[in-house]
Amino acid sequence: MMDAARKGSDRTDDDLVFKALASPIRRRMLDLLKDSPRTTGSLCECFPELDRTTVLQHLRTLEAAELVTGRRVGRERHLSIAPLPIKRIHDRWISAYTAAAVDLLERLDEG
Repeated sequence: MMDAARKGSDRTDDDLVFKALASPIRRRMLDLLKDSPRTTGSLCECFPELDRTTVLQHLRTLEAAELVTGRRVGRERHLSIAPLPIKRIHDRWISAYTAAAVDLLERLDEG
């Protein structure tokens, strides 16, 4: 069983993930990184409508939510998606609500 401090930490972690996912630009970044890891430079090139500083600010939000990880290789920074926070959101929120919706539909069909 989780202690109260860990539950509070989960809530904070979830809040960071939901905040990060609230932006369409950050969701596009995750979609690109889901397809394949990228360097910071190549990720910036995918958003010609934004300056590099803005892309990096969005990237910092994704990293704060632990949705993206980066590692240095020489002068480049290689970015990858980190799926565990999204799985945690799925397990905690989406799957529970999906099960409740399916249960409700089954009861409606029976009635």
